[in-house]
Amino acid sequence: MPKSLYTTLEINESASESEIKKAYRKLARQYHPDVNKDPAAEEKFKEINSAYEILSNKEKKQQYDMQGDAMFGGQNYHDFSRSHGGAGSGSMEDILREMFGGAGGGGFGGGGFQQEVNLDMETKVTIPFVVSILGGSHSVAVNGDRFDIKIPAGVNSGEKMRVKGKGHAQGARVGDLFLKITVSSSPEYVREGDDLVKTFDVPLSAALFGEKIAIETLEKEIKLKVPQNTKNGQRFRVKEMGAMNRKTKTRGNLYLKANIVLPSIDDLDEDLVEMMKEKLPKE
Repeated sequence: MPKSLYTTLEINESASESEIKKAYRKLARQYHPDVNKDPAAEEKFKEINSAYEILSNKEKKQQYDMQGDAMFGGQNYHDFSRSHGGAGSGSMEDILREMFGGAGGGGFGGGGFQQEVNLDMETKVTIPFVVSILGGSHSVAVNGDRFDIKIPAGVNSGEKMRVKGKGHAQGARVGDLFLKITVSSSPEYVREGDDLVKTFDVPLSAALFGEKIAIETLEKEIKLKVPQNTKNGQRFRVKEMGAMNRKTKTRGNLYLKANIVLPSIDDLDEDLVEMMKEKLPKE
């Protein structure tokens, strides 16, 4: 008994419900007129939809499995529909209603050739700077539902993340949620690619004579040895304490930029002030 609908979806007659749906989605994407510009793609897309219309509905599938293409007068469904009023979706819905007792649109969103509803969602989310660098959990609220998402280390503004199963729901189908990331600015750090730059204060005495200075980083406190004659704006590199490169899985560097803090003359000893006036270089 020929059963052309299974051939149309490129599956065998023992295919499960999930296999039927998977085959349909694959072929619908392949032959959708918005994607496939071949003139024959639209007709093929209609055939795929009409096959899925019947095989995705338990009652229709049961009747078709019993009779096969014999219920179309020996033709396949697409040829049968053409001979009964043309290839338009309206005429096919009428044929389905006649064949299955008024249930023409019940198996596929109300029509034999409607595109499967996109249940995915997209929204924007702003995450703290430290979470973008080190990764971690971040709470998100979408449509009244609050949940935590895992942010990978090194994510940057403009990137998108997919959260499975958090989109719109329709029956047993649930879409995914796509988050467009915005990273909050930091008052302490500037990101340059995978590197981070942090400005730190250096007392004049440390800049002149050298000293170890404690600096808080995103991860821990470190001791930086500032050498003699450190200049304002001078950078010191701390290896692999920057942002994670998600492609290479390597970290950038942290650059500490010296900001030399001059003391107030009013706070200095008068004798020292006079000596400095006398001894400091004029050029």
